[in-house]
Amino acid sequence: MSDSNDKPNHGSEPSIEDSWKIGDPYEYFMGRWSRLVARAFIDWLSPSSGQKWLDIGCGSGALSEAVISNCKPAELTAIDQSDGFVKEVQKRLGNLVHCRVGNALSLPVEDTSVHFAVSGLVLNFISEPIKALTEMKRVTTPGGTVAIYVWDYSGKMEFLNRFWDTAVTIDPKASALHEGYRFPNSTAEVLRGLFDYAGYVDIESAPIDIETHFRDFDDYWRPFLGGQGPAPTYLMSLGETDRQILRDRLIKCLPIQNDGSIRMYARAWAVKGKVE
Repeated sequence: MSDSNDKPNHGSEPSIEDSWKIGDPYEYFMGRWSRLVARAFIDWLSPSSGQKWLDIGCGSGALSEAVISNCKPAELTAIDQSDGFVKEVQKRLGNLVHCRVGNALSLPVEDTSVHFAVSGLVLNFISEPIKALTEMKRVTTPGGTVAIYVWDYSGKMEFLNRFWDTAVTIDPKASALHEGYRFPNSTAEVLRGLFDYAGYVDIESAPIDIETHFRDFDDYWRPFLGGQGPAPTYLMSLGETDRQILRDRLIKCLPIQNDGSIRMYARAWAVKGKVE
């Protein structure tokens, strides 16, 4: 994800600006899970090969990579506001994708130029989601598909909600940053309503559930130290003592198995609509 200069469109404004700038720390924190969701999302779309694709808010490239691996696209353009992400994806995927810096609210793409406009884990971070969906419709050919997915932050997003719920017990001000509180409308019903308002037809939605399996507590904790994303940004804003207190409380409340592993679950909501 990263439409990084857009502010969240639901809930309280955060007091610490979310950091979404470079690829590697984000890949360790969220990329391994977003890749699983991206593959399931493409399976759900069941696209034919030889189509032109646009990936909006490409982040570390999970969705673009899934398109390349499973769809045999005729053309793929990936756009993100973060220059760091754009460079990372272009370097990793090479000439299989054309990466550009751009804004979801004003896409640097010609009208009716793609068959699929997709966006993964971004729409909830955009200040004007209907405007973004309207832009996606503009660049998509009639009969084409626009599709998105976002994490079910206020529902089944266990590994993040465990972090935030614990942080709030220590620092009540963290509730303003808690993604479960900030994005209460990242639900199928609300997302379908946005698509309907933006003028799409044949709107469908589906849950995408994955298991987030951590080898041990360190595998869970270390990604939060990377400073990329709302929770890691918050964690790294704390002093060393407060970070240690939060770490110790998480050890007590996480579902750690006898072998030290931690298994939790995450859900994303996917929505798609046709362009008339």
